Amino acid sequence: MAATPLRSIPVHLFTGFLGSGKSTLIQRLIEQKPANERWAVLINEFGQVGIDQTMFESRDDVIVKGLPGGCLCCQLAFVLQATLVNLLHRHRPDRLLIEPSGLGHPAGLLDTLRGEAFADVLVVQDIVALLDPSRLEDPRVREHDTFNDQLAMADAVALTMTDRSGAQAVAAAEAFVQQLWPPKKWVVHAAHGELDVNVLLAGGRHRSTAAGSVRDGHAALRDSGARMPVLDEFVVPAPRPGQPVAASGRALGYHTLGWRWSPVEVFDLDRLTLLLDRLPSALRVKGVLHTDAGWKLYNRGEGAASLTPSVWRQDSRLELIGEAAHMPPADDLLAAIHACRVSGEEVDALP
Repeated sequence: MAATPLRSIPVHLFTGFLGSGKSTLIQRLIEQKPANERWAVLINEFGQVGIDQTMFESRDDVIVKGLPGGCLCCQLAFVLQATLVNLLHRHRPDRLLIEPSGLGHPAGLLDTLRGEAFADVLVVQDIVALLDPSRLEDPRVREHDTFNDQLAMADAVALTMTDRSGAQAVAAAEAFVQQLWPPKKWVVHAAHGELDVNVLLAGGRHRSTAAGSVRDGHAALRDSGARMPVLDEFVVPAPRPGQPVAASGRALGYHTLGWRWSPVEVFDLDRLTLLLDRLPSALRVKGVLHTDAGWKLYNRGEGAASLTPSVWRQDSRLELIGEAAHMPPADDLLAAIHACRVSGEEVDALP
C-alpha cells in the first residue's frame, strides 16, 4: 500500500543572535498550542553538547529534536535534510518550528526548506527575528554580518528581554527596527518570552523578496558540511561516573567548550553558580545540572543569569560559547567545576 502523501506543513523560523531568548519563546508558544495540533520543534545549537533541547518536557503532541554541533545553514545543512525527511514521515506534524543557531544564517536554511525535496510539503511562514535591545549597545554585535542579515530577512521582530532593558534602550531598539528594510509586518514586545500564539498562527508566508545570500564564512562551512556522515538518529552515550565527556569546537570566529557528566554526580548549587557567575561576562553560558537542590537549568547571556528547575535527568551538561580571548583554560575550569561536586557522604544525606 502506498504511503499517504504529506500535506502542506507550515514552518515557523525563529532567528536571533546568541542569547536572544529563542528557546524560551518557543516554550511559551508550546504552552498555548492548539489542542488539535501536533507540533515538531527542531533546535540547532552552535555548541557541541546540546543543552537547549533539555529545556523541553517530553509530551505526545510535541516532538523535539536537537541538532547540536554547528549551523543548520551550512555545517548541518545535509544532516538537516535527512532529519526533516525522517521527522515528517515518522511523526506527521501539523506545524514545524525551527530554532537555528544564534550564528546561523537564514538564507542557507531557506535554501534547504525551499529545495526540491520539500517543495510541495513545507510552507515557510513569517520569519520572526528576536532582538534583545541591549545587544544594540555592543558595536561588535551591531556590526556583525549575520546579526544584520537575520534582521533584514525577518518578516517580523519580537523584542525580548525588555523586562531587563531600560526604557531608553527599548525605545532605541524600536527606532532601529523601524528603519530596517524591507519594513516589518509587526513588532511586538516579548518580555519573559511571552508571544501570543495567535499572532504566529495568523501570520502569512515569508516574502521571497526579503531573501538574501549566505556569507563567505557560512558558504565555506556548507561545502565542508557536505562531507559529513548523515545519521538517522544521533546516539549520545551516557558518561560514566568520574569520567566527564568533553566537547569543543570553533567556527565563524566563535569557540565552544563543554562537558557532560554522569547523572549520579551531584554539584553544590551555591558553589557552582558562584563559579559560573565569575566567568567573563562576554561568554554565553548554558547548563543543565544535577545539584544538591535538584536538577537546575542555568542560562546566562549578556552577563544576566537565570536559574530554573529542569525536567532533564539523563546527564549534567555545561557549555560556554564566545570569542577565544574570553575562554578560560579548559583544564583549569574543569578542575574548578569538579571542586564543586558534593561528596558521597553528602549525597547520601540529601532528601
